[in-house]
Amino acid sequence: MIYITQLVYVIEGKEEVFHQFEEIAIPSILKYNGRLTLRIRPKENSVIENNIEVPYEIHLVEFDTQEDFDNFKKDEERKKFLHLKEESIKSSIMIQGIKLN
Repeated sequence: MIYITQLVYVIEGKEEVFHQFEEIAIPSILKYNGRLTLRIRPKENSVIENNIEVPYEIHLVEFDTQEDFDNFKKDEERKKFLHLKEESIKSSIMIQGIKLN
């Protein structure tokens, strides 16, 4: 099992374009043995301390294998809509990890 945490920074005014992309990208996770386990839209007043800009959204996703995650990234249907991602996302930080017991 692999775990992905993504901090998503959206271009101001492009939130609806970002939501259009998410409507396509999120369901495609399931096709590749993945699960969106948490999607958070933090507010400034919910942050206790920060040394980076507060992201528009935080996603926690898990995939059964690295191969599943790689296949998700290559999904042809998702690729057709990457222009929406490119138009709306200023930057993102993706952190890949494993579960510790």
